[in-house]
Amino acid sequence: MKSSIALAIFALTLSSAHADALSDADREALLANLEKLRSDADSRVDAKFRVALTAYRAAMTDDGQAMDLYLKCVEKVNYSDRDLKSKDFREWKRRESDQLADPAFRTALRYQLSWLVLTLQAAAEKPDMPRLQSEAESIVDSIFRNAEDLASQQQLLSQAVLSTIFAQAYEVTQVEVENWPLAPTQLGEIYEKIIFPTHRNREQSDSLQASWIKRIHQETAKREFWDSKNGRESPEFEQFATETVPQLQWSMEKDLFTHGDQSAAAMRMLNLLEKNLSHPNTREWAEQFKALLTPKPTP
Repeated sequence: MKSSIALAIFALTLSSAHADALSDADREALLANLEKLRSDADSRVDAKFRVALTAYRAAMTDDGQAMDLYLKCVEKVNYSDRDLKSKDFREWKRRESDQLADPAFRTALRYQLSWLVLTLQAAAEKPDMPRLQSEAESIVDSIFRNAEDLASQQQLLSQAVLSTIFAQAYEVTQVEVENWPLAPTQLGEIYEKIIFPTHRNREQSDSLQASWIKRIHQETAKREFWDSKNGRESPEFEQFATETVPQLQWSMEKDLFTHGDQSAAAMRMLNLLEKNLSHPNTREWAEQFKALLTPKPTP
């Protein structure tokens, strides 16, 4: 092995010692080959995406089809690709039979697939963001409308979709997507990156307020049914209600003051301060309120 390496190094040394500069024709030929390789690679990636999207779209419309695709993906990634036996896969299905039969699990798989489809579409060169925003909002609304029924699926719905078994099976885990949350339960990122920006103008202040109110309701449902062991009776939920909800309300009113009806927002901000004098952020809010009310000097 060492002699082979030495010979290879010697050959490279001789080659570089007598190397000639590339001619213009050689450069053009290499650039043409490089462009063809790039085009072929892009075509393969596009084909991979199309196959994945077709499979995901077919499965996300029906619980049974979602489960069938899930099982196929698990078998491929965790068993076939690892050269494990079919009986091992059957044994896994037997152990997981209760979860596989859970209607909430199947519904969560459909939401996961739906968000994965949107994520791949958001990664396109020219994504249709108005449509993606509308569909994303619809998925999030549906999930948190059924937050109590989906409480057992919190972990699955919080998983980044590009790391799921579906993404692994169709080899789309390396997709790069900017300004797009990778799980449909990342409420803060979803609203800040996808939903709020389209409403942040004075002509849509009512829509911005409605979106904020909906976010607060969804954050409340998430904390009540998913993050608190005893629901509204837990200390964690009590802290959320007394500290986090007022903070969300304050952020909403600041947003509405900046992009909506300043007079109405200012009155609500004053009321919030009066009702939350013991809140740990009250002093900070007062400073922010003062800055908003202070006219900026003209240049």
